[in-house]
Amino acid sequence: MNEAMRVLAGRTETTLATTLLLALLAGVGCAGRAPSAPPPDPTPMDREPYLIGVTDVLLINVWKNPELSVEVPVRADGMISVPLIDDVQAEGLTPQELKEVITRELSEFVTAPDVTIIVSQMNSRFISVVGEVRQDMRIPLTRDMRVLEAIAHVGGFSTFADRGDVRIVRRQPDGSEVEYRFDYNAYIRGKAPGTNIVLHPGDMIIVPD
Repeated sequence: MNEAMRVLAGRTETTLATTLLLALLAGVGCAGRAPSAPPPDPTPMDREPYLIGVTDVLLINVWKNPELSVEVPVRADGMISVPLIDDVQAEGLTPQELKEVITRELSEFVTAPDVTIIVSQMNSRFISVVGEVRQDMRIPLTRDMRVLEAIAHVGGFSTFADRGDVRIVRRQPDGSEVEYRFDYNAYIRGKAPGTNIVLHPGDMIIVPD
């Protein structure tokens, strides 16, 4: 074999190896995200304090000062409007933290204000259900809700739904995502305990065909 043929043969082997590597990587990409084991149900000790979010509605009551008591939405800029003290940052605070802020600000105008903060509408907490269901929907999460209840809330599965491969995608604090799987058929037969998980704000339930 002359030098030209050896070079050509080497290039052919390199090209073949590169093609096989790309095919392998493509196969890995198509395989999708590996499902994680179902998380345990949260306990009262695990629950984090509620953080006020945009679109929430707050009931602010100042005892013996009805003219200062208002029900206000949290605006897109995260602020609320309160009599006497104007705009106050609410997004990202707990109700207790917001109470302390408003109490401190009102103290310039009212003697020893007694402030109560109630989140009357938790509009910033929601989960989404999409895919082969009767209706794609974003559902307010005002209490604990599990996968089956969320699917029932949107009318149930459509005719072509793959009930054995329901996916729950959850974004982590670091921006990464984890995926849990829910096999409806196995669950109702008692073969997949623990997979009808408690949903977290921001979860997306995907029902494929």
